[in-house]
Order: sequence, then structure tokens, then C-alpha cells
Amino acid sequence: MDTEEPPLSLPKLPETTVYIFNLSEDVWPFISAMSDAKAKLFEIKENADLCERDLFSCADEDNILYIFPQQIDESFLRYYTELFGKRNIRILVPQKHSGVICEDILDDDDIMRELVNAANGSKRLVLTSYTTSQQFINLVEELRGKGLQISTPDAPEEEDSWTVNFYGSKSGIRQLAALSRMEEPDLIMPQGLICTGIVDAAKIAATKYVKEHGVVIKTNKGHSGAGVLLFDEGDLPNEYPVCEQAILDVLKKDAYWNMFPIIIESFVSVNPAVAGGFPNVEFQILKNGRVEYLYYGGMRVTQGVFKGMEIGNDVVSDQLLARMTDTGFYIGEKYRAAGYRGYFDVDFIAAKNGQLYVTESNARRTGGTHVYVTAKKLFGEDFLYHTYILFNNLFEVPKKNIKSFECLQEILTPILFNKDSGEGLIVTCESALATNRFGYIIFGATRRRAFEIEAKMEQLLRA
Repeated sequence: MDTEEPPLSLPKLPETTVYIFNLSEDVWPFISAMSDAKAKLFEIKENADLCERDLFSCADEDNILYIFPQQIDESFLRYYTELFGKRNIRILVPQKHSGVICEDILDDDDIMRELVNAANGSKRLVLTSYTTSQQFINLVEELRGKGLQISTPDAPEEEDSWTVNFYGSKSGIRQLAALSRMEEPDLIMPQGLICTGIVDAAKIAATKYVKEHGVVIKTNKGHSGAGVLLFDEGDLPNEYPVCEQAILDVLKKDAYWNMFPIIIESFVSVNPAVAGGFPNVEFQILKNGRVEYLYYGGMRVTQGVFKGMEIGNDVVSDQLLARMTDTGFYIGEKYRAAGYRGYFDVDFIAAKNGQLYVTESNARRTGGTHVYVTAKKLFGEDFLYHTYILFNNLFEVPKKNIKSFECLQEILTPILFNKDSGEGLIVTCESALATNRFGYIIFGATRRRAFEIEAKMEQLLRA
């Protein structure tokens, strides 16, 4: 008696992950309110130049489709794929580049068709992004309307998406700190308040400056130092009427000061001996609500602008790390309960008076997420015990004569990352070479070695 052959089972195709680099969307209300047209275009272009960096945010994944605001240099892409052994990645770029990339995708029939095709027969896609913007949510809903099952592991649901802008803003974290004062006494922020309108802001800030000889003024959600004014002793007149007018004149220069809440804080004298003065800790809230601690480090900040970080097992003392992580877990539980899902960090200032102040929290991937993923890929989950890391997202080249990635690669050959030794430099961004900048990560066996490699880099670039 013949037996019936069992049906052949076809191999299950892996789900495609789509990663959208939508950095500008995170602060689009701020960018669109910039009065200086040239500054606005520069901001959009500078953000786009960082897209290569987020190849490294997915260093632990394959079968991934990136959607970037601009093309990636072919030689740089080869460098990345060879470094991590990538075989199945693609990059798409919308025909239009407005700065609002999710809208550009919706307007691009070819890319929308590619997304539907990427879902293959299962009609399933995993969609991730730099930030969960409203534009990203609109794109997800449009794709679901086409019959696709869209998974968003690093994003809150639509009804909870308000958490991104609220907790990721200067006023939102300040309100959380005020409400939590009795429950979590370590969640302390510099003395300050929230107001609206530049007239009142100038009055309040001038009063604080004359009294305390310093003041900080922030818009609700600026970016890369824009929207933050730092006035130390001697920066403004000490007479109230003249000081008020001087501040008002500065605030009049950009429309966003009148459009969003303004935060006015006491100027904090930083203790650079503690993590460079600016400790930081990053977490992730998984889709199931679990809050996971990822890593810590000291931010490298120049005149209020984030440049990169120093990450290592002894960046801060065990006692300070315990306080940072406790505060971070507390904030994470509040975010989780409100429905936020995805990455977030907490920025601190270590003050000369011995106090540790929270300054802000970013409810999105951060300027260091790509470094964390890369380090974990190369050294494992406990990478903090095996390597010391320095990174800079936009380092200014000392000599203005490096115009291509091949040229940069040739110059830095003696210190490029070596898998056998586990030391060296990885280039993370080359598009900004047009403006004499590039991004890098340095891995050293010790703190001393990491700084030696960085010093050698500067020597090679100056030669």
C-alpha cells in the first residue's frame, strides 16, 4: 500500500526589519520655527549627515532595510559590511528630502511599494526608527491600512505616543521631578521654573542673573545646543534693566522662544572631575514593559553642545553609579506606567557643591545608542569590563584637506580597529567630511590606551 508523501515545508522567511532615520522629526517643531533660513537648512543637513551612524544602531541585526534621508558612500558601506559581516542589508532614499522623512516616504510611490514587497508573503514588517514621531505613527497606520501587520518593538502605541514629546522635553521632566520630590528625593533638578513669552522670561532670567551671577535659559525641546543659552558671571550686565534688555534682545532673534515653554534655571558650576561633569545613563523599556539598564558614561560637552561620551567601568564611582541607576529606574517606571516604550536616557550635572542634578531625559534613541549596540556586538553583554570607549559624533578635522572616506581611511590606517587586538578606531560617519567633520568610536583595553589612540588620531590628521 502506497503511503502518501508528507507535504514539503518551505523554509520560513525571516521578517524584515525596517529602520527609519528620522532624527529631524524628533525636534521638527523647533526646526520649523527657526527664523534664520540658512541655520534651518544647516540643521536639517547636519542631522541627515548623521544617518550613517545609525547603521551601527543595528550592528546586531541582519536582514534589515534602512531608509535614510541621503545616499551612503559605497566605500563606507563596504567598510561597514566587512566589519560586521553583513550580507542582507539594503538602503533606500526618498526622492524628496524635506527633513520630515516619514512624510517623504508616504509621498514616494516607489518606496511604499518596496515596503509592501519587503513584507513578502507573510505581510509582516518590523518597523523601527530613531524616534517615535507623529509622522512615524502616521506611516505605520498607512502601512497597516494596506493590509500589513506592522510590529513596532521600540515604540509606544499611538494612544501613548504623547509620552515621547512630554517626557523628552525640558518642561516634562521638570514636572515629573516636581511631582516626585517626596517619593524620589534623589531626582533633583537645578532650581528653576517654566514660563511662556519672552517678556516674562527676560524679567525672570535677569532677576536670577543679577542675584546669582548666572542663569540658564532653555526652549522646551531644542537640539545639539541650539535653544539653550548659558550666561555665566560676566556674560551679562549686572544692572537689572540693562540685563533684562540684553536677554530680551537675544530671545527676539528666534521665533521659537515665543512659541514654546521657556525653562529658566540656576547656572550650575560643573565639577569636571566627576565623569567630565556630565554623567549619563541609558535604559530601554521593552514592549512587555520591562525596564532594562544598558550602560553609563560621561558626556563630552563643549559649550552646552553634546559631542560624544567616555564609557568605561570606572567612569564614575560605584556609589554615584548606584544613585544614577536608581534614579534612572525610577524615571523608567514612571515612563513605563504612562505607556512609553523604547530607549531613553537621563542626563546629569555633577556640581562643585557635591550635588548630582538631573538636567533632562531623551525619550528616543540617543547619541550613544549606536555605540552601545556596537560594543555589545564586538565584546558581548559585559563589554564595560573588557574595553574602554571614547566616541565623538562630529569631530572637527584639524586640517581641511580630507574630502573622501578613502582618504580618511588611508590616513587612519595605523589605528583602525583590529578584531584580534580588540583595539582601535571605527569611523561611524563620513558624510560630514564636506564640512570637515566625521564621527568615530575608539576602543582601548584601558582608559589610557583609548586616550593614546585618540591622541594618535589627532596627530595623524594634523600631519
